Amino acid sequence: MSDTRLSFKEMCAKFDVTPRTLRYYEYIELLAPEKEGRSRFYGPKELARMTLILRGRRFGFSLEDIRQWLLIYENEGTAAQMKQWIELADRQMGELEEQRAQLDETMAELKRLRDDTAKSLG
Repeated sequence: MSDTRLSFKEMCAKFDVTPRTLRYYEYIELLAPEKEGRSRFYGPKELARMTLILRGRRFGFSLEDIRQWLLIYENEGTAAQMKQWIELADRQMGELEEQRAQLDETMAELKRLRDDTAKSLG
């Protein structure tokens, strides 16, 4: 089993995160590595959780949403977790669509102001 575990340093390198980030994820109980003395080791479960955490962050989910979603699996199983995932994904897609609309509006306004400025110069 020792070859399926990663050290703290290896975990940071594998997922391209800072030691501070990894310690914070442990502090807020997203990850629970095995501890041997002062060393921490991450097994397959923690690797899978880290993959899900980073994917969730990429999609814009809060760490608390991710933590709650991961707890559902532990407490209620896969079906409940997948149902919650659909609800979270639907909500996040709505938020992202709203952000996109706001960004499109801001870009259009910036382009108008830029074009007006360019016209005034000649």
